[in-house]
Amino acid sequence: MKKLGISIYPEHSSVEKDKEYIALAHKNGFHKIFTCLLSVEGDRDKIMKDFKETISYANELGMEVMIDIAPRVFSKLGISYDDLSYFAELGAYGVRLDAGFTGHEEAIMTHNPYNLKIEIPMSNANKYLDNIISYRPKKENLEGSHNFYPHRYAGLSYSHFIKCCEQFKKHNIRTTAFVNSQTATFGPWPVTEGLCTLEIHRELPITTQAKHLYATGLIDDIIIANAYASEEELKALSMVNNEMITFKIDLHNTITDLEKRIVLEELHFYRGDVSEYLVRSTQSRVKYKQETFKPTYTPNIKRGDILIENERYGQYKGELQIALKDMENTGKTNVVGRIDENEIMLLDYLEPWDKFQFSIK
Repeated sequence: MKKLGISIYPEHSSVEKDKEYIALAHKNGFHKIFTCLLSVEGDRDKIMKDFKETISYANELGMEVMIDIAPRVFSKLGISYDDLSYFAELGAYGVRLDAGFTGHEEAIMTHNPYNLKIEIPMSNANKYLDNIISYRPKKENLEGSHNFYPHRYAGLSYSHFIKCCEQFKKHNIRTTAFVNSQTATFGPWPVTEGLCTLEIHRELPITTQAKHLYATGLIDDIIIANAYASEEELKALSMVNNEMITFKIDLHNTITDLEKRIVLEELHFYRGDVSEYLVRSTQSRVKYKQETFKPTYTPNIKRGDILIENERYGQYKGELQIALKDMENTGKTNVVGRIDENEIMLLDYLEPWDKFQFSIK
């Protein structure tokens, strides 16, 4: 099961506001919460008091709270890696290590008697995970999580992101990445130019970021890194289909009722004999073989256009296609809509026989 999550930063908010946000996220089907102990100042008792009420409330709703921490915080709080009772008392689901130990310690931590999850950083593409694996961890308690980057242009490159993810998927380790709310205003640190894992996501709608991560097939869980995301964003993100790509589209006003039904109500699949110019979904031409498809809007075709062949194309009439390349239109093809410009990149992830859908922007 893929899960969605939010982030809370109690140092920069209040218990009441965090509870309201947690309730809103829970209402919209979110399961995970990320919070941070990296910059916390104060004694152990004060930290326990400040965090415990919020975490307890999240647990009552069945949500999983992951606490971000580093080795230096262990020493500040007087905690040892081989005794995680402090985090169990807090009610945490797990501990995320912002910085690691030597590998041996992480492996020992996964064998904790509370079955706390140990989430390790996965954005460096080094031998860190392989080293931990060599120390025989309890793998069901080991997870991976990318970093997020508040500094513009400092987020991960796509190629590096893929390399990192593949290292974790090789060992069947659960993976998490962060997306950026366009309405949220703060994170754990003073600098906040958006909080995302991938730099190319920084200005994109939150749903497009999530669709892209799911389309890679390498990310299990998605967390909104900054707070507080709007209710509209939470609801939209909860409705993203994580099993197939659903393209956000605009329809042209020339589209007929039948063509609109084909685009929005049929389940489409990418025909297996692949063309480099077209994604072909051919069942509509069979189902609606007896229907009339008059020529309507037939301009030259651009990558990302949604097409339905008209009656001038003979036996192909009624077939739905997505343009992968720019092409000349000889008047036989109705251009009925277009994929949102931000989501045209998702075409690169469609494989033969994949199912896909469309939704109106």
